[in-house]
Amino acid sequence: MNTFLQLEAGNLTIGIFFLAIAIIVATRPFVRPQVKRFILFTTVTVFTILIAGHYFVTTNRMASVKEAFAAGKKIECESRLNRKAAQSIIVSKALGWRLEGDLFTNPNYNRPFHAARCIVKVKPKLDIVKQ
Repeated sequence: MNTFLQLEAGNLTIGIFFLAIAIIVATRPFVRPQVKRFILFTTVTVFTILIAGHYFVTTNRMASVKEAFAAGKKIECESRLNRKAAQSIIVSKALGWRLEGDLFTNPNYNRPFHAARCIVKVKPKLDIVKQ
């Protein structure tokens, strides 16, 4: 549950905001009772599906990142520290990184990187077409 709240806190806040708007709209006197139920049911259902889907996609990606890191592959993590320079950083065991729970840490860096903001680095294929 802690991981869910940590990963989805922003999305839950947005969902609650839109649910509050839906409640305000649904409680207007000119809205029919059938429409009130439809508005609330639809809002709750859509946001539940979207948030649950995002959580499962993120946790599956985190699992694949952890497996790849354990296998010694390179991981690319989003770095929000400096937007003008490189926006990602390469993480691997060979570079001195460790995985502590869901965080990648390195004694040479002052901040950890969460596995939810990382992907397995894929070597680009160079398709050279012979003419």
